[in-house]
Amino acid sequence: MSNVARIGILTVSDRASLGEYEDKGGPAIHEWLTQAIKNPWEAVARIISDDEALIEATLRELSDDEACCLIVTTGGTGPAPRDVTPEATEKVCSKMLPGFGELMRSVSLASVPTAILSRQTAGVRGQCLIINLPGKPAAIAECLHAVFSAMPYCIDLIGGAYLETNPEFCAAFRPAGAGRG
Repeated sequence: MSNVARIGILTVSDRASLGEYEDKGGPAIHEWLTQAIKNPWEAVARIISDDEALIEATLRELSDDEACCLIVTTGGTGPAPRDVTPEATEKVCSKMLPGFGELMRSVSLASVPTAILSRQTAGVRGQCLIINLPGKPAAIAECLHAVFSAMPYCIDLIGGAYLETNPEFCAAFRPAGAGRG
């Protein structure tokens, strides 16, 4: 088994999946994670349309078949009719972690009043943490900075790959005596 952590980066966008719009969210997630994660990791990236069944299937594939310890989605978290990423996430997860969404919205509200419309969430599927982020690169960075310190320990708790962070960029919090994954 490889010591390289696998991380899914899922862009959910009708226009980006058709090539009508440049995906900026997926690359923003990749760039941020590259700065945050110190140990070897590889991205498993997908760009799909805002279709609930397709989102569910892709989340299952990334978690179950691709063995990702973390899946970070971008897009589909607003109130528009085609924004169904949180619904798909809830359907494939065994446990939901609402604190992630609560903190991300709280932090985003300091920048923009419409952050209250965002429905980011997070949950666990097997040994994989799934987190829904908004679509704009600035909001992605803001939200990841808010929640990332808890993510490696969460992944430890569910038996996923050990993620070591670059503490000068974003330190992970692990309780004393938590041990190494």
